Amino acid sequence: MRLLLCQPPILLKGLIILLATVFIIQFLGSHLQESSPQTFTVLHPLTSTSTQTCQPKSHIVFLKTHKTAGSSVLNMLNRYGDRNSLTFALPQKYQFSYPSLFNANMVKGYDELNKPTYDILCHHMRFNLPEIRKLMPSDSFYFTILRDPATLIESSFSYYHSVSSAFKKAPNLTEFIAHPSYYYKPGDNGNHYARNFQWFDLGLNSDTPFNVSLARAEVREIDRVFHLVLLSEYFDESMVLLKEELCWDLDDVVNFKLNSRESSTPLEEREKEMLRAWNGLDWYLYVYFNRTFWEKVERFGRERMDFEVRRLKERRQQLAEICLEDLDPVRANEIKENSIKPFQFGQEKIMGWVVKMDLEPNTRAWCIQMVTPELRYKNILDAKQFPVGV
Repeated sequence: MRLLLCQPPILLKGLIILLATVFIIQFLGSHLQESSPQTFTVLHPLTSTSTQTCQPKSHIVFLKTHKTAGSSVLNMLNRYGDRNSLTFALPQKYQFSYPSLFNANMVKGYDELNKPTYDILCHHMRFNLPEIRKLMPSDSFYFTILRDPATLIESSFSYYHSVSSAFKKAPNLTEFIAHPSYYYKPGDNGNHYARNFQWFDLGLNSDTPFNVSLARAEVREIDRVFHLVLLSEYFDESMVLLKEELCWDLDDVVNFKLNSRESSTPLEEREKEMLRAWNGLDWYLYVYFNRTFWEKVERFGRERMDFEVRRLKERRQQLAEICLEDLDPVRANEIKENSIKPFQFGQEKIMGWVVKMDLEPNTRAWCIQMVTPELRYKNILDAKQFPVGV
């Protein structure tokens, strides 16, 4: 009887201990879950949904014109070449002795007797086709990018104000637009930045008086050499056409805007017209390739283009949400990683991006590639192709 009388308290005590143990386990489990590191975000690269059976192109010549969104295009080429172990024709320093005309001897490691094989030529240069053909394969794909010369000069005035004689003499952009010939003297230091800038980058004489017959002949030759001419005002459409021509995947051409300024000076329509007249050769060039650009879009198909542009924008947004702390670019002083801080030059603040830290290592490496500034990326490629001590 005594044993029976003692049983209920023992059972009750055991039940209490069991419930307490369950509670402690649940409490510790939830606490550990809250305090444990977040799950890494993993990026899954997209491949093309196209049914094309084309072969991706890997022999590429890109003429990186100034102030035309060329830095964003260059980053895309750097990434593609880097990920696919392609060989770049690299400058000895940071550009090919610009503003001199390009010469094959400007390429690091080039030997005319024992010619190396190159896949991509894409850093700043002044175009010189005979010298380029000395080192690039005959099947190379040539392309460049252009911009309305009115907004280009607005950007150039800000960025190159300290190195252009014409810009330095002008008290402000408004005065330069009103009287450009007063401040501009042919041959003065840095004045290629102030007139027909794109014409100059293409290796032509930017001080040649405008003549329709001459301009037409030069532009037709450019059209013959370059397989594709992109427009910075229609950057997404340009990337779709480029993807099609190169037979690359969508992720190969998705990019974040690099080397952008914090602000720009709005131009009145009258000022734009005056700048286009001042840059007559550039304007003729732009109008011609604006027409050929939209002819290519028509052949590609307007509906198809709209669909591809939507895909591109959606993927850019998706990658931005995966990779970036902010969906808008930030000032350099807000970027703690020195390796992805944009180079500061000129009067304006050059913006960059902050990459999230809590990413899976391969994902973070991918994201870092997408925001690495051109000078830094050039050094990375240089170290891979010319390792110290080898």
